[in-house]
Amino acid sequence: MLQARSWLPRTEGLLRLGFAARDGRTSLADLHQAGAARVRFPSPGEGAPPEAVLLNTAGGLTGGDRIDLSVTLGAGAEATVTTAAAEKIYRARDCEASIRVKLTLAPGAQLAWLPQPTILFDQSRLDRRTEVELAGDARFLAVEMLVFGRMAMGEDVHRGACRDAWRVRRDGALAFADTFRAEGAVAGMLDRQGTLAGARAVAMLLYVAPDAEAKLDHVRALLQSAQSVAGASAWNGVLVARALAREGHTLYRDIAPVAEALSGRPLPRVWQC
Repeated sequence: MLQARSWLPRTEGLLRLGFAARDGRTSLADLHQAGAARVRFPSPGEGAPPEAVLLNTAGGLTGGDRIDLSVTLGAGAEATVTTAAAEKIYRARDCEASIRVKLTLAPGAQLAWLPQPTILFDQSRLDRRTEVELAGDARFLAVEMLVFGRMAMGEDVHRGACRDAWRVRRDGALAFADTFRAEGAVAGMLDRQGTLAGARAVAMLLYVAPDAEAKLDHVRALLQSAQSVAGASAWNGVLVARALAREGHTLYRDIAPVAEALSGRPLPRVWQC
């Protein structure tokens, strides 16, 4: 007997943002938003670059949903992009929730990509792919956090699938590639000593800039007091810090000072909500 295709409605969202530098200031140059993907622009502090706060009006994603995000910074432009809340990935009946992110930085551009954590629920399925193209002298800071179930609510992700892939190219050459993948009996995989050793929250901080290696000692010093299991390394203009903890709050508390030190600015105000 043929299985009927799901009739459930699917969430789709498309967002394109572009920033340009004019007379020493960065301003919005391109905006297109459709479906569940929306953006708001709170007033930045004095002398601060524009801040874009992304929203998913669907309130979360499940199997078959798709969000496409694109952010482009022109020469010399500077911006911060964050999210209004944690992205929630709910139980999926069949296929994955899909998130595609494309970030492009022209010469001299600076982008802080600082979304709030992604929370996965039991039997959720996520396929997220982030591609970054930047000029050799551009500066890119990113923080990505995955939380497998909310410990305060007694939740865990017993089964599901998560594929979170990053590809960063600098002047057209691959500078960084990383893929986190867990599928099937997720809880058992995360409990292994070679993966998360029982942790349920994991973060990656990525800093790509000409001075990345010079920042390594300072980042390691900041991580010495971390309650998370954390470490950092740097090579060829790329700095990567990783941390894992039992729950997301500890992870945020340890990563926040590092992100602020590398960006030279306070974290977006929505991170405090």
